[in-house]
Amino acid sequence: MIIAVDAMGGDYAPEQIVKGAVQGSRLHKVDVVLVGDESAIRAHLPAELARSSAVTIKHAAETIGMDEHAAAVRTKRDASVVVAASLVKEGAADAMVSVGNTAAAMAVATLRLGLISGIDRPALAAVFPSRGGATIMLDAGAVVDCSVENLFQFALMGSVYAEKVLSIGNPRIGLLSIGEEKSKGSELVKAAHDRLAAGSLNFIGNVEGGDLFSDRADVIVTDGFSGNVALKAAEGLAEHAVQLLKDDLRKHPLALIPLAMLKPTLSRLKKRLDYSEYGGAPLLGLNGVCIIGHGRSNAHAVSNAVRAAKEAVIGGVVPAIRDSVAAQEAREPALNKE
Repeated sequence: MIIAVDAMGGDYAPEQIVKGAVQGSRLHKVDVVLVGDESAIRAHLPAELARSSAVTIKHAAETIGMDEHAAAVRTKRDASVVVAASLVKEGAADAMVSVGNTAAAMAVATLRLGLISGIDRPALAAVFPSRGGATIMLDAGAVVDCSVENLFQFALMGSVYAEKVLSIGNPRIGLLSIGEEKSKGSELVKAAHDRLAAGSLNFIGNVEGGDLFSDRADVIVTDGFSGNVALKAAEGLAEHAVQLLKDDLRKHPLALIPLAMLKPTLSRLKKRLDYSEYGGAPLLGLNGVCIIGHGRSNAHAVSNAVRAAKEAVIGGVVPAIRDSVAAQEAREPALNKE
């Protein structure tokens, strides 16, 4: 299996990207193609890998900065993220990973790989640590303004990902709202509730923000605006909670002994709350696997993004979504989409 990694994207590129891709290749037993400026990549590539077949380099002369508009993918055709997507399109790689400009990565992946027939818009699927293990929320920022049918398709894709990658049978689908009652929420949410309730998915009704961590649902569906706000709020709260706990324990000298005893527990807590453990979010709905990571991703996060890409490929997420969409259309041939 070959994973194309955009080596020039992210706040810590190319050093941390190269380091993480190398770690990912070793840990997860995959080949990696580092895409970007060859000289810059080689400067951070371990000497023993300079001639390795497991980690290779595909030169790309251009880079799309974190603050550039997504339209740059049309003018910078030799940008690292564009070349990475092209490798997947051409079959030279099985998946791509980028922790750079999110809008650019989503745009080029959609343009190069194309949407699965029957899917109108792609969705970012973010994974949250919950009491039962993990909860998937989508969309986490790809589609700000959604239609009812978009939300239904997100539910379908999230269900497939939960089953194929997280091994969750008959995933429970929840719709993010401001109350559990079907009468609560915007007109879009109320209409989406009716659409999901009438379908064949395991829809459990409306859920609220706290249910991202409660294990009430395996998949939570929302529009990209609400999803991105929820994701960023959760990341900030997790970092704040861990830091508050550390600061409080350090203020009291008598707490040093219990702190030593608590260290393993604190380490496990940090690991569960750390976004880098999940690597990145798959952009579902495309004819190919694309993992998009946080701009602040370090080597550990990049390694886990490589793992996430491998899991999506092995799980057959793309063909499974195709099959699910086809089966859904066969059940509802007369459905008038919005």
